Amino acid sequence: MMGFNLHIVVILFVAGLHATHTGKGDDGCGFLITSQLLERVKVAVNLTKNGFHRDLIYTVQFGAPLFGNLQALLIQNIASGMYMDIYQLQSLREDSGLHVLLDSEVDLEAPAYESPGFASFIYLRSDSSVPGYLTSTVPIHGRYHRPAESKTREIVEIQHPKLLLKSDNCENGKPLLSSLPHKTVNAPCSVHNLSVCRWFQIENLQAPQSITLTLPVGDKSLIFLVCGGTLFITVLCNLILTVTIYKNALFEFL
Repeated sequence: MMGFNLHIVVILFVAGLHATHTGKGDDGCGFLITSQLLERVKVAVNLTKNGFHRDLIYTVQFGAPLFGNLQALLIQNIASGMYMDIYQLQSLREDSGLHVLLDSEVDLEAPAYESPGFASFIYLRSDSSVPGYLTSTVPIHGRYHRPAESKTREIVEIQHPKLLLKSDNCENGKPLLSSLPHKTVNAPCSVHNLSVCRWFQIENLQAPQSITLTLPVGDKSLIFLVCGGTLFITVLCNLILTVTIYKNALFEFL
């Protein structure tokens, strides 16, 4: 399912809105957002590569260049059939600046039927070559599923992410823009998870079809054949190894 694309196109019309920062009487956020900035917002998720090890490529594109105090966060819920490798994420944070925070411990070895889902917080970075363009590439991995007799593939659903915005100097939690559909939520301020900040979750995004990840499933009807073959090969190798050691030891003794 290489190159499968999911595009969420959000048209937000905010007529006559101009954020101001006048000291007393303002909303305290200093959010320098014009109506042009929110006129058109595109959130895209692209699933690449094949097999159990994939990449989720996130992009958020605004209708105008971003101001330096605006931050964007995507909250991606991960189903039990997938996982993100915390050690890989830590390595990528040091090597490429990827900022992803997980809300719980993740067992990398557990199969899908013994694993709970979790949420990931993806802090997007601006692309200096494209104004108003945020992007992030996050590796994701499929888990092994319980063998079955009636199917050879398991479909794992990847829900579309939630989009959150905040300003560096917004501290009192007042609305970002009064006429923009949104709600306030608490989430970690950064990937370092040292404090919690008030974010504004953009509401009324179009809900497209989710991305699906197809993974192979073991054939349960072959379990006795596989186990018997494995046991036979193991015993045969042990016999060959035992005979070889015995012959070499006898040769040295003589």
